[in-house]
Amino acid sequence: MRPLALVYRGPASLPGCPEAVADLLRTSKHGFDVRFAGPDEKFKVGEAALAGAALYAQPGGGTLGSAYRKLRRHRDDIRGFVEGGGRYLGFCLGGYLAGATPGFGLLPGDTDRYIDTEGATVDDDEDAVVKVRWRGRARKLYFQDGPVFVLERPDAADVLATYPNGTVAALVAPFGAGRVGVVGPHPEATRDWYADGGLRPPLLRYGHDLGLDLVDSVMAR
Repeated sequence: MRPLALVYRGPASLPGCPEAVADLLRTSKHGFDVRFAGPDEKFKVGEAALAGAALYAQPGGGTLGSAYRKLRRHRDDIRGFVEGGGRYLGFCLGGYLAGATPGFGLLPGDTDRYIDTEGATVDDDEDAVVKVRWRGRARKLYFQDGPVFVLERPDAADVLATYPNGTVAALVAPFGAGRVGVVGPHPEATRDWYADGGLRPPLLRYGHDLGLDLVDSVMAR
């Protein structure tokens, strides 16, 4: 039986974001049975659906405050799922939601806005291409007001990528018996995301290989 991956789709996301994450997961080596979960989907976000899943993915969307108000009733279910051995994958807003102020409290630290950090190479919340160093290699990714991840201590997580100012752009960390993988930019972005933002897409599948690396890292034992 293929492992079940649930991707949130609902009012705490924006059209195109859940679908891009789902497409990324379908191309991974893990053979996921990818399904959407949300108030208007067959699968609802909650203990019963999560109990049968290997991974829960929270895609990008709108603002953190609005999204958390819609999802806070699921906080304990999501925390229990990961603590018991499940995997959480968060992209942009999903990364913010993994933090604590507000959020699900899954990270060994918290989040902040990259655009507000000293030396940030993007200074507004418009569509942009951001440079990162992913496992030491310079890459470019689609970005829209994504988070940085502020660790309580440097060894609390496996840092996969940093922004040019040295802040953390992507990481994987343990939470109980499970694992959490989060990323500030959008390695799942497709060509139309760049076109709609008037941006020139980077080479190398627009970053999909980095998204797959994040998936592999969060699924590792």
